Amino acid sequence: MPGGRLTHEDRRRIAAWLAEGLGYAEIGRRLGRPTSTISREVARNGASGDYVADHAQRVSGHRARGRKPARPAESAPGEQPAEVVRGFVDQFATLLAATGLPRMTSRVFVCLLTADADGLTAADLVRRLEVSPASVSKSIGHLEAMELVVRRPDPGGRRERYVIDDDAWLRAWQADTGAHSKIATAARRGVEIFGTDTTAGTRLGAMGRFFAWLSEQMSGSTLTEAAVYDALTVLAALVHADRPLTLGTLATALDWPEDRATAALDAIRRKPAIADPLALRTVGPRTYTLTTRPDRLSPAQRKALHQ
Repeated sequence: MPGGRLTHEDRRRIAAWLAEGLGYAEIGRRLGRPTSTISREVARNGASGDYVADHAQRVSGHRARGRKPARPAESAPGEQPAEVVRGFVDQFATLLAATGLPRMTSRVFVCLLTADADGLTAADLVRRLEVSPASVSKSIGHLEAMELVVRRPDPGGRRERYVIDDDAWLRAWQADTGAHSKIATAARRGVEIFGTDTTAGTRLGAMGRFFAWLSEQMSGSTLTEAAVYDALTVLAALVHADRPLTLGTLATALDWPEDRATAALDAIRRKPAIADPLALRTVGPRTYTLTTRPDRLSPAQRKALHQ
């Protein structure tokens, strides 16, 4: 019956359907069982990677004959009770899911976050979370793409272990910073395409300013006093020339080597606030000029100034 224990025939069907590539949810639907029942059955009896119905039936029989009254899971001395750990994992995963991380990926991440230094194998995660191997594999792939998880060989076998190492936070931070900078650049390009006096241009301008500020704050990079001085000198040169200048012309006029002028231009790009209320603009191959920042004047103000 659907609410009772799995029968030998049930287990044969599970083995056949797994061989056909069906997922746990579909197998559960066909048997009239919860998905968790199927995932636990396979995790308990398919540790080697193959679920064999006859073997699972024998193991189940041994468990039934030797079953004792259930007791709460005990923890090793010095460890938190298992139910406390599970509660923390679920609560923390819910918070991460609220930030946009998929729910299952959040659970896998927190499970690894609270694991020992050696990390966990995929089988460990399946057993702890009571989910399918496919769910764990997909979540691990997501975390690896975010560079939050690394793979390491299992010293005791042929499997791989998944670990959150000490550099994970730095890599994730740097990845976010780079993404924010690219978004800011793309938004500024959009302002040039649509124009500052359009609705799209106004929105993109606000977006570009926000992500530029966010990228600058997250980068944590600072300029030396000499770098700031060189950047201001380049700005003064471009204002004085009142026309676009090539890198070579700029360096010659300032009596600098080109790499010094290049470093000053790069400093202005990385710290746009140096040029405020102006903005550096590239108008050709290694050719630069200045323009007013599109966010300093509203479309109405610009129109009034041109009358």
